[in-house]
Amino acid sequence: MLEEEYQPRRVLPHHLRKPVKPEAPFSYSIRDAVPEDLPGIREIYNYYVTNSTVTFDDKPSTLAFWRKKYESIRKAGMPFLVAESPSGQILGYTLVSPWSAKAGYRYTVENSIYLGPAATGKGLGGPLLTALLDRAREAGIREIIAVIADQGADASVKMHERLGFTEVGRMGKVGFKFDRWLGTITMQKSLRGKK
Repeated sequence: MLEEEYQPRRVLPHHLRKPVKPEAPFSYSIRDAVPEDLPGIREIYNYYVTNSTVTFDDKPSTLAFWRKKYESIRKAGMPFLVAESPSGQILGYTLVSPWSAKAGYRYTVENSIYLGPAATGKGLGGPLLTALLDRAREAGIREIIAVIADQGADASVKMHERLGFTEVGRMGKVGFKFDRWLGTITMQKSLRGKK
């Protein structure tokens, strides 16, 4: 079509246009993870494995890996929670795992939290991590550690700070992914006493 033949399309007046349905508000519920959630959890985690440096894993995880991890967390009596949409989609998950296998560390855990890409920036991370802290406290956990990548995880650091974690250390160039060296920020929160 020649430029001189182009005519702008006529725009219908407001009263003749089809009404646009408003987008449903973002909503979710937080509950214990169950085995049926593991494919959705694996999908979220593998997104970060292949697209970011927030995890230093460089190969996608298998469903067998997640079944084994789920069973070990469940047997240890530790929390493993998911956030679910009203339609049943897993929006994110959070869990704790032992900080060390040595008996003296049995009251200290490391937390993990991952949100699906469509759920980031919508205010889900704080409530999900808060629920995990409450459940960890109920399980008798005394100290919780977060090990966060020092690049690309600013939102995670800020969220942990808002929930009372303090930075206790940094290590530089301890991970290698996407042809570059990466460090970690270690944060800690005591669960003794009140929140």
